[in-house]
Amino acid sequence: MTDTIPAAAERALAFFTQEFGEPAPGARPLYVHAPGRSEISGNHTDHEGGHVIAGSLDVAVEGIAVANGTDTIRVADEGFPTFEITLDSLEARDDERETSAALLRGMANQLAATGRTPTGFDFAFICTVPAGGGLSSSAAVEAAYGRAMEALWEGPEIAPVELAKMSQFAENCFFGKPCGLMDQAAVCLGGLAYMDFADAAEPKTAKLDLDFETAGYALCLVKVGSDHADLTDEYAAIPQEMQAVAAAFGKSRLSEVDPAAFDDRVDELREKLGDRAVLRAIHYWYENGLVDQRWEALNAGDIERFLALTRASGASSAMFLQNVSVPGHDVREQHAMVALGLAEHMLAGRGAARIHGGGFGGSIQCFVPTDLVDEFIARMDGWLGAGSCRRYAITEKGAYAAWL
Repeated sequence: MTDTIPAAAERALAFFTQEFGEPAPGARPLYVHAPGRSEISGNHTDHEGGHVIAGSLDVAVEGIAVANGTDTIRVADEGFPTFEITLDSLEARDDERETSAALLRGMANQLAATGRTPTGFDFAFICTVPAGGGLSSSAAVEAAYGRAMEALWEGPEIAPVELAKMSQFAENCFFGKPCGLMDQAAVCLGGLAYMDFADAAEPKTAKLDLDFETAGYALCLVKVGSDHADLTDEYAAIPQEMQAVAAAFGKSRLSEVDPAAFDDRVDELREKLGDRAVLRAIHYWYENGLVDQRWEALNAGDIERFLALTRASGASSAMFLQNVSVPGHDVREQHAMVALGLAEHMLAGRGAARIHGGGFGGSIQCFVPTDLVDEFIARMDGWLGAGSCRRYAITEKGAYAAWL
């Protein structure tokens, strides 16, 4: 817990009062913060036991939770209908798949597994993480639920990586999206973090205090103009195809496969699994190596080498991972690819641009020279719509809760 209460708590409390009324006498409000995240390096490597660099951002879920003395959790998300779940059953429900209720019930399931006794509360939050924009609004919401339950339900303190694993479980097994652990870990850890998922149960992490703007570049994320919320099947196909390659070697993830053994069986794998699965495996090993090289560059303060390697990563995602355009959609609509093309046109060989996060819809990530950033944002907004491009900063705090 922390005693530092940011100004955002005031707005969240006003929203809580609007939705649920004044907290009852003696009921202590709990402020909850969970940031969005940007994947800095490692496109679809986490679910294969690989390496990732990610950073928490200056957008977040900011909420107020108050115990209500019932067996019901009520949730108000600004701009969306209020919903509730009862705590009589904490098992996954088919009728809640791909809904906010599934995430809430999944987190309650995981927090109850720590020995806590679930009790009802009201939770009102304001989310400045753009939904469907590839900044992990779902992971931020999961972490916010988790930190609220950790504080409101008596039990042991939960470390950031443990909370991340609980959040991943809720998304995988209750919501129904087969994500890796990177999104949740970045949200819970905060700051700029390197993660090694070779041991899924105990991932290794390291952090670096680095300001990209001090190094001369602004971190900009550009919404490409298409929502990826309905593309769960496209996301699911990426780990499925990578893991099908691993299964051909009797393994569960590509990190467990010897690349030399893969090289010896390429023809067989193409025949059995198809070319895209083979290409996605090639991307995994290439991208995983680029993550380590970029982390070394950042630690050495070599921003230009980091950017060159980032450009190579973006090319791999487009050519081999193929998570930029959506298969089967109208070929005249390639939102992410157009956004990348326009960004490259503006950067003219400086900085770097790449698909961001899961890919397909959502956003692209750009490292823009600070002397160009205002013009870059104005031009991208002019081409893609007002508010499409935003300058972000890495923030140190991960998900936390504090009593008001």
